[in-house]
Amino acid sequence: MVAAPAGRGFRVIDSFSRVVRLGEGLHHTGRLGQDAMARTADALRACALRMRRAGLKKYTAIATEACRRAENGLAFLDGIRDETGLSISIISAREEAELALTSCASLLHDGRFSPLRERALLFDIGGGSTEIAWVRTDHARARQSLIGYLSLPMGVITISEQLGDSAFTPGGYRHMVAMVRAQLEAFEDVHCIRREIACGNVVLMGTSGTVTTLASVALGQVRYDRSMIDGATLSMTQALKVIRRLNGMDRAGLSGHVGIGPDRARYIMAGCAIFEAIQQAWQVPEVVVADRGLRDGMLLRMIDRSSRIALQPVPSSFSPVRHKLRPTNGPLHETTTSRP
Repeated sequence: MVAAPAGRGFRVIDSFSRVVRLGEGLHHTGRLGQDAMARTADALRACALRMRRAGLKKYTAIATEACRRAENGLAFLDGIRDETGLSISIISAREEAELALTSCASLLHDGRFSPLRERALLFDIGGGSTEIAWVRTDHARARQSLIGYLSLPMGVITISEQLGDSAFTPGGYRHMVAMVRAQLEAFEDVHCIRREIACGNVVLMGTSGTVTTLASVALGQVRYDRSMIDGATLSMTQALKVIRRLNGMDRAGLSGHVGIGPDRARYIMAGCAIFEAIQQAWQVPEVVVADRGLRDGMLLRMIDRSSRIALQPVPSSFSPVRHKLRPTNGPLHETTTSRP
């Protein structure tokens, strides 16, 4: 994503996103697979091309769970640097949770979208992991701080690979929910989140493809409209109704669903199971939906002059490109993320 500062946020100049499934097969082998690395390298070459076109001065690029866990994660990133000139850093699970929190901060403090409560529970369902952040909010100063975080090595790709075709059966779905739910209790024991929920003191916020898809399906969107989703409130009754409807479909039915499609059908039930496990553990009546993620958090930190985030100078030359490109002018920033 390429952006320029605008007010308290940023204005997007250019954006590029591609599902690469870098963590595919990682659960079984402990390594990044050749096909997954090839898909990711191809996407990163496209990023380098856009960076050259934009005439950027500095950038930041990060990798998350797949590279954290894989035996060959660092070697893969070394190869990307040698080929494209892009220097990509692996961030910790805590940094990932903090970036997700930064990206959603404006929603947390805006009463039009989110109830102004003293605590927030934020979750981000990824491909290789699920990040959960327990947050203290100070609405008077529009600030938030991380009380604690949980990084589950369970994402839509890893769970789907574990369950295989049984993920699309009612029994397999219940097993996924129970498997994730069991991993949440220790976090609850430490932070006593249910006690705060009972006092009406907690807002639940979700940021991931799973949550935005559930909201889109609940609204009956034929074509995804971000402006209707980001900041929307989805009741748990609505969410669970959509999940039950999807759970009654086989993979072919999910692929043909206008709100799911073939690309997401493979992983949607694993994402729903993680969502429902969180709902069972912490029974908040509604969830605020955030269509924003790590890229947004990175850009906001890059713009914030008090941030200690490290910026990389753009290499003087990238790998060979096929088209003659014309740089554009302006105070631009780029952030690139590699997710499972």
